[in-house]
Amino acid sequence: MTSAVTTDKSARPGYGQLLRTPGALSFVLPGFAARLPFGMLTISILLLVQHTTGSYGSAGIVAAVTGISMALSAPLMGIFTDRFGQSAVLVPVVLTHAAAVSALAVLALMDAPVLALALAAVPTGASVPQVGPMVRARWAAKLQGSPLMPTAAAFESVSDEFTFVVGPVLATVLCTGVHPAAGLFTEATLTLLGGLLFAAQRATQPKPHAPSASGEKRAFALSSPGLRVLIFAFLGIGAVFGGMQVSLAAFANEIGNPGANGLLYGIFAAGNMIAGIAMGAITWKTGPRRRLILGYVGLTAVVSVLWAAHSAVLLGALGLVVGLCIAPALITGFTMVEQLVPANARTEAFTWLTGSIAFGQAIAVTLAGRLTDAHGSSYGFLVPAAATVLALTTLLLLRGKLAPKAPSRIVKSSAPVAPKVIRNTATERGMGHRVPVTVD
Repeated sequence: MTSAVTTDKSARPGYGQLLRTPGALSFVLPGFAARLPFGMLTISILLLVQHTTGSYGSAGIVAAVTGISMALSAPLMGIFTDRFGQSAVLVPVVLTHAAAVSALAVLALMDAPVLALALAAVPTGASVPQVGPMVRARWAAKLQGSPLMPTAAAFESVSDEFTFVVGPVLATVLCTGVHPAAGLFTEATLTLLGGLLFAAQRATQPKPHAPSASGEKRAFALSSPGLRVLIFAFLGIGAVFGGMQVSLAAFANEIGNPGANGLLYGIFAAGNMIAGIAMGAITWKTGPRRRLILGYVGLTAVVSVLWAAHSAVLLGALGLVVGLCIAPALITGFTMVEQLVPANARTEAFTWLTGSIAFGQAIAVTLAGRLTDAHGSSYGFLVPAAATVLALTTLLLLRGKLAPKAPSRIVKSSAPVAPKVIRNTATERGMGHRVPVTVD
């Protein structure tokens, strides 16, 4: 009895235990350095292009093209990563990205037309290194079947949120205090150095899954019905991020205090970080599918009333709750990948989810921007409201596809006792007795 209790306590998930996983820090630290620039990219583009063109609309177009290009290329990058390995893909990608970002910055400084900037934004977005999914894939490979897996997902969500808090602040300081292009050039430099350092940690990367000599077919993540449902759900989460960015900025301008935008968005991000930390510290008894749906119900309910907030205090309070609700849905969705997708397609699966967030964010920025320009910030908040309602409806209708396939309990036909075992089990269960079932 004592031994069992000790085992349970030692297996309890916790961040300390997670980071003590052998080899974890060797990829967590360079992984964080490599993903920090991701939070700088969009705001650096917006600030530079707005400075050179004088138009937020033009800046928004270039930023949206970057986001959509990243969303479309991310799954392909994931497929190549699963096939050839992380280092083999990451090295040429970070080199390409550094060159593409530098070219975009130079074109903007040369007062190139918006069309040229939009064309340059395509390789800039398409070459964004998918370091976050690669880190998650390393955790999944190390912790397969471990109770620490939800903790790892929570840790990664907190890391992502931290980059989205620190990255925009750093980019803003550089663009406004040093030079309008300093944000982009710094992003390119950090991506190059951090990406190469992360790629050098070959000992912890998952093994590439090349086609076997026996003719085994490679699994594609998108063939999983459950992943397709998660992709649609994550579009709604991306729409929340995009809609909040535009509408909070517009609201701050409407009340005559543009600086309040940073505070309001910081409160929103803080809620996400707090919930993420809590998610990793709690040992959950409810299943991931239920947690995902409950988190999304709360998210949809709160986002649906943002349009009615007409004071900074109320909007800040609601933004905090939105952040608290996003984390459970986001973290649980990433955790479910281990159950829904084969090991040789998990990096691809993670890139589909991150790409879905980026795509939802890009579409929401465009739609919310148009509505805000025409009718005010309250109408901009309707975009994430509509997106979360659609995503929640999809989750409820297709929740059955989110259940992992149960192990087969059918005994092979060559076993003569199979019919007897099944009949006796059914009969005796009906009498209220528990009988062990033999599984191949």
